[in-house]
Amino acid sequence: MKRIFVLLPVLAFTVLGSMSLLAQNGSKTTNSATPSNDAIAARARKIHFSSLVLDTHIDVTPKLQSAWKFDERHTTGHIDMPRMKEGGLNGLFFSIYMPGTVTGPKAVNDALQRIAAVHKLAEDMPAQIMVCRTAADVRLAHRQGKIAAVMGMEGGHMINNSLPVLRMYAELGVRYLTLTHSVNTEWADSSGDQPKHNGLSDFGKDVVRELNRLGVMVDISHVSDKTFWDALEVSRAPMIASHSSCRAISGHSRNMTDEMIKALAAKGGVIQINYLDSFIDPDLFAYTQKTQAARRELMQKYQNESREVFMPKIREELAAQFGAPPKASWERIVEHIDHAVKLVGVDHVGLGSDFDGGSMPVGMEDCTKLPQITDALLRKGYKESDIKKILGLNTVRLMGDVERVSNQLRKTK
Repeated sequence: MKRIFVLLPVLAFTVLGSMSLLAQNGSKTTNSATPSNDAIAARARKIHFSSLVLDTHIDVTPKLQSAWKFDERHTTGHIDMPRMKEGGLNGLFFSIYMPGTVTGPKAVNDALQRIAAVHKLAEDMPAQIMVCRTAADVRLAHRQGKIAAVMGMEGGHMINNSLPVLRMYAELGVRYLTLTHSVNTEWADSSGDQPKHNGLSDFGKDVVRELNRLGVMVDISHVSDKTFWDALEVSRAPMIASHSSCRAISGHSRNMTDEMIKALAAKGGVIQINYLDSFIDPDLFAYTQKTQAARRELMQKYQNESREVFMPKIREELAAQFGAPPKASWERIVEHIDHAVKLVGVDHVGLGSDFDGGSMPVGMEDCTKLPQITDALLRKGYKESDIKKILGLNTVRLMGDVERVSNQLRKTK
């Protein structure tokens, strides 16, 4: 009996030791099957920097008309060429923007000046920037290592109620028209204004038809819900929401309902997720609702100053009156992307940041932070091919689809 009791501790030690080794070996096996954080991060960077990253809405264009240099690194704003390179952003739609209160011949003249500034930028830097009018142009620019520079016009008021003016913009390279900005046009209702036309007027429907014929994308960001549904019914080409997010997450009227996103996708369209903090974060949206009246007064007060100047002033004055706003995280961007993908599939979601058009969430201070979107999507289980679609290929596909509809319509005339 004594010999048995002596052996028991030895046996117990041997069994426990073996179990410990098995546990360690099992842990090592699991870890070797699961990529480390470093490995995922490295793969994400490889995916991101090999991709066409095409942003469909950036408000940097007014700066091109000043002494500001696109090819120099700046400490303000969200974008310039050095930071684009650092963030892997190699394509953008320069927004041709004019406030909706600027109308008539002045709106046309000012829009032409901004279009000319984009062309001048590309002419001055032909080895770095290429103005793109087609999907094939965008692919070519990417293959050649150039920035793909496309133009989108943010607001139908700039056509001055004229289809010939619209045709002129198309000839100059404008590749989408946002039907309204934050106020109604004389032919379409905006999400930021009181209904006037019950959606699109008859002329507004003619604008949509002419955009289809010209091969210019119909952009339904900023429009009222009724304008969206009218445009969807009239358009024979798939449409774009160049910088909108998901209303199911944050109730801003600039965002799209699930029903609208599904209808947009069913016709081949793409929702390009907006990054603005007040659009993507529900708590911050509630704050903006509370401060809306005061914000409008301040916008009027500073209407003659640039966005880069007046936005910090407005934030400071609102904080003094209502308290500091909640902070939105960049991860909300990924939440909106993921919601839209789960809703309509990966082929109908892209990126439309609104860089230089407002306040960005914490962690997305400028375009150098873009690789973390790719990293987050990879960690969520997105395939490389699907990530590349979201980063830019969906937009290129959409451009090509719109071009094909245009070719068909021109042949039937």
